[in-house]
Amino acid sequence: MRIIVDIMGGDHAPLETLKGAVAASKELNASFILVGDRNEIDRVAAEEGFDLRRFDIVHTPVVMTMEDDPLSVVRSKKESSMSVGLRLLAEGKGDAFVSTGNTGALFTGATLIVRKVRGIQRAAIGTILPTATDPCVLLDTGANVTVTDEQIEQFAVMGSAYARKMFDMRSPTVGLLNNGTEDCKGTPLHVAANQRLKSCSSICYMGNVEGSAVPMGACNVVVTDGFTGNVFLKTMEGTSKMLLKALKGALTKNGMTKLSALMLKGSIGEMRKKFDASEYGGSPFLGISKPVLKAHGSSDARAFCNAIRAAVSYAESGVIYDIAEEAERFAALKRAQREPTCKEDSASCDACEKVMERGEK
Repeated sequence: MRIIVDIMGGDHAPLETLKGAVAASKELNASFILVGDRNEIDRVAAEEGFDLRRFDIVHTPVVMTMEDDPLSVVRSKKESSMSVGLRLLAEGKGDAFVSTGNTGALFTGATLIVRKVRGIQRAAIGTILPTATDPCVLLDTGANVTVTDEQIEQFAVMGSAYARKMFDMRSPTVGLLNNGTEDCKGTPLHVAANQRLKSCSSICYMGNVEGSAVPMGACNVVVTDGFTGNVFLKTMEGTSKMLLKALKGALTKNGMTKLSALMLKGSIGEMRKKFDASEYGGSPFLGISKPVLKAHGSSDARAFCNAIRAAVSYAESGVIYDIAEEAERFAALKRAQREPTCKEDSASCDACEKVMERGEK
């Protein structure tokens, strides 16, 4: 396994990204290509005492910032560490690519350089959410601000394939994030998507789900547009941090509560780990033909190491092949639905002859 790492992306690069890559190299059975400014990488390595002989380094001084226009990844900044890393992946020089950089640019670059799985209209960011029961996959969490009902159906199919492989779920349940469970709730897009998902034979659809039900484990896959998904994700992250901070304050209020905290240390540690977003590492772009993972822009070394670990797991899982099969099945069903229906008793009507000719060819 060969992992390509964008060392220059994110809020704390290159220090935290390099520290994360070094930590991952000690834990994982993988080799690494570090893409970024060689001078900066060497400087950080010298300060931290890192031995870089185990890494291959591809030098480029150009950095994609969070403020850059997404299309600059293939235009004015096509020599940035993000763009170079994506090209290396597209050329088969690595098995997965990880970056903490500009989400829009990474999505654009993955789509235009690495390319989507054939038949997939839009790739989507699939993020794992902790719940009261099993983990839940939320998509899209930021790649597509506006979507169609058909694209939401494809998100559901991709999310189901991901949950089956990554969580070993036979029939993951799917819910459409909405402001009510009734079929009539939501915008015209939600109503149309709900009806489309009901008729999709590739998923186990349970209907609309409200935001309050998701953390309680209402379903294994939640689908929505990228704007709503991103707001929902960050609200959950912020709420988790607030509750953990309040818990810490309550347990350190006085001597008695500190003693209680000591007795509950193990349980509290497990709870913190479960609700810490950095534990889940990076989020894959489901629908891209090769593994591209986005880590949080504010990732520290531990979070980035976990993102690299997630990239290895995703690459080894074969989820992309399952998504490709589902996309082909989806396309075949659409073709069948577009074919003219013969109402003639004879097999020699014009419509049937045209269908037969296409089939023979």
